[in-house]
Amino acid sequence: MISRHDWIVPDWPAPPGVRSLITTRNGGVSTGMHESLNFGLRANDDPVAVAANRAILRAHLPQEPVWLKQVHGARVVRADEVIGEPEADAAYTRQTGIVCTVMIADCLPILLCDANATVVGVAHAGWRGLSSDVLENTIAAMNVPAHELLAYLGPAIGADAFEVGTEVRDAFIASDAAACDAFSPVREGKWLADLFLLARQRLARHGIHRIYGGGLCTLRDAARFYSYRRDKTTGRMAATIWLAPAG
Repeated sequence: MISRHDWIVPDWPAPPGVRSLITTRNGGVSTGMHESLNFGLRANDDPVAVAANRAILRAHLPQEPVWLKQVHGARVVRADEVIGEPEADAAYTRQTGIVCTVMIADCLPILLCDANATVVGVAHAGWRGLSSDVLENTIAAMNVPAHELLAYLGPAIGADAFEVGTEVRDAFIASDAAACDAFSPVREGKWLADLFLLARQRLARHGIHRIYGGGLCTLRDAARFYSYRRDKTTGRMAATIWLAPAG
């Protein structure tokens, strides 16, 4: 088992009051295709193992993460108001100690905070969510001027690994012609899509230019990351962000 210390502490100039952590697949107790730190209850893993894995993560956080039932949609919830695991693909909060969380296994996690550490958010952005405005909805819910926001792009399926059909390309170009730069032809009707570039384009369109991270490919690095596209039966990692109490 590889140490949990290969988890990712985002390298970005977030203000001191903002904390964030992205797990890898390592440091847990799950076995087989889910080895080892799977948080997904809907990933066909042993629920006892998932609970133990969530407890491992909890020990590194101020409180239990706010888990979501993700559906590749565009709904955003206020993390400090939810009960249970709501159906949503993004969360935000202005309260300290509330851990906004999304699970990932190829889709792009996007962490957001403002320069004054008054609000944080996270979005689960696969191509469906991204094209359906989950990122825009999260930005709107955070309700601060765009020039005050910073973004961090976590690990996701890379631009040389994410093959999609023409319908995916069309969905993005319909709202932004510049999105064509994020697609490279493979063969008739098939394209390689750059989720990182698509996210950067959308952030920039909304006035967010302080963008960090990006480039870590979940599919190519099987030792470190889960990948649904690569393995089908696999676990889920977590991307978390929260506001730390003053002092």
